[in-house]
Amino acid sequence: MLAEQRYARIAIAGIVFVTAGIWSLLGWQALHGGVPAHHILHRADMPAISNWWGALLIPLLTWYLVRRMKPRATRRPKLVLASFAAGALVGTAQAVTFFTGHEAITSNIVLSLFVLALFVPIYRAECVLGFILAMTVPFGAVLPTAFAAVMATAGVILYRATRLVFTRSRGLLARGR
Repeated sequence: MLAEQRYARIAIAGIVFVTAGIWSLLGWQALHGGVPAHHILHRADMPAISNWWGALLIPLLTWYLVRRMKPRATRRPKLVLASFAAGALVGTAQAVTFFTGHEAITSNIVLSLFVLALFVPIYRAECVLGFILAMTVPFGAVLPTAFAAVMATAGVILYRATRLVFTRSRGLLARGR
């Protein structure tokens, strides 16, 4: 019970911190040239999505994902923290490579996520939250959330399909002996 109470306090503090962070970022952007909007697929002929949506999306998404990670976080907090950091690192790497003009590296990061998803559960809430928060500053909240949803869906399919194939293969090999 103590671990759950401690997690609840940390979760509330985290949600408040993220909410204050996104609202501060949007306030700063509004006072320094306006809140940017980002075109879908980085194409000017596609609709633009304002970063203002982050004021609503990021706090709600953080609340939801923090609730989803609670069972793992109370049992294995260091693993959850490491997974969050890994998601944030991948998001940061993608943002940096994209904005420095290294789109090939950005694409390779995405492809490596598909390979990683075969062996690591990249779809977990802590990975997704770290990724989205890292990508929110440069890209706003909506586009990283949409990308993370696609990658998390692909990740769960790949991860579970791999487990299923290995389990079935092991069972067939055991029967053949």
